Order: sequence, then C-alpha cells, then structure tokens
Amino acid sequence: MRLERRDGRPLVIGHRGAAAVAPENSREALEAAVTAGADLVEFDVGPGLVLAHDAGADGMPLGDALDLLAATPLGLHIDVKERGYEQAVLEAVDARGLRDRVLVSTAYAAVGRRVRALAPELPVAIGYPRDSYGVSRFRWPDAVVAPGRAALRGAMPLRIPLLLRAASANVLALHHTLCSRAAVAAARRAGAPVLAWTANDPERVRALAAMGVDGIVSDDPAMALAALGRPTRV
Repeated sequence: MRLERRDGRPLVIGHRGAAAVAPENSREALEAAVTAGADLVEFDVGPGLVLAHDAGADGMPLGDALDLLAATPLGLHIDVKERGYEQAVLEAVDARGLRDRVLVSTAYAAVGRRVRALAPELPVAIGYPRDSYGVSRFRWPDAVVAPGRAALRGAMPLRIPLLLRAASANVLALHHTLCSRAAVAAARRAGAPVLAWTANDPERVRALAAMGVDGIVSDDPAMALAALGRPTRV
C-alpha cells in the first residue's frame, strides 16, 4: 500500500470505523466509514483476533471484518493492541488476499519488529505516544496540558528517527497535538509518511493538512473529507 496524498489532500482514515457515528470497532462503524468515502478504515485487533480496544472485551471477529471490507476499495489499517498474535493477524489477511491493501500499526516497538520480520514489504506504523488507558479520549484543560505538550512537540523531530528505528517501522502515527512541519520533515527524511491521530475538528483537520501530513485519522471521516473540500458519499 502506498500512503500518499490524493488530489493534493491527506488520506482520510476512519478511526475504529467511524466512532463518532456508531459504536467503535463495530460492523456499523466500519460500514459508516465505507459510506463516508474514507480512504482507509482503521480498527483495533485484540487478543483472540477480535475487534476491541481493550483486552478481554467482546468484539466482532477479525475474519468477519476482513470479509466485510474485502468487497470495498478501502485500505485496511489494522492496529494490533498487544504482543503475541502478529502472525495470526497476517494469516487472516493472507487468507483473503488482502496484504496489498493493509497497513499495520502498533504502539509497541516489539510488535512492529515482529510484523516487519514476518512481512517486510508491509507498511508498519509506530504509534506515539502510547495510550494504554485511553487518556486521549478525555479533554483536559489546555492550561494543564499545553506546556508539556509544547515541550514534547518541540522534541519530536529528534525523537522520530529513534521511534522508527526501535520498531523497524516505516510509517509514523503521531498524536495530532504533536504534529508540526518540523516533525513531518523529520519523518520524511527518515523515509516515513506521517499519519495524524485523532482529529475531530474541521479547523484541526485543515491545520494538519497544511503541515503536510500524509493521512488524518478521524472518528468522523465524513467531516474530515468535507473539511478538506472533498464531497463525501453521505
């Protein structure tokens, strides 16, 4: 899969399907991302090969999700949440002939290294920062988080090559508050496209596009496409 801008705009990736429209990682959310016209649909795969953000949660089987999306033109962005079942994920993908449409992401460097060892031709994204407890779902007062966020954003250009190398990754999935033109340039020098997650405001979507990111992950892909000036299928 080639992660390149299309028609001058970043790719739009539906987050957990389209989590603003339907329950995350559900069949309905995946279908909503397809209907919106997203370029890729992202979903979490947990232990047991089920679509779920948290270990032990019930969810749609990975095979059912792949069967559903195989009939669409969308790219598949599979976020592997834990270690130990990387090969099983790839086997499920290969059983349906979908490897050329797949991007694998993870917050764990060991998972990234394992996927690249098993499938060196695949795009593999390292996600940063790791959000094991879902903190990014909450809106903290800006006065609380702004100073630390600004310091981390300033350090990102130096940190990016280390993150990519540690995970054997060739794509960077960076929280949108840490994105900057300098970070995008650093990733490009390392040969890695940048995916910004998770942007749910039109102004933020347009700002990220102006920074040069290659993809924008959003809970509302229809909104993101509209913000970028592309008509949606809704």
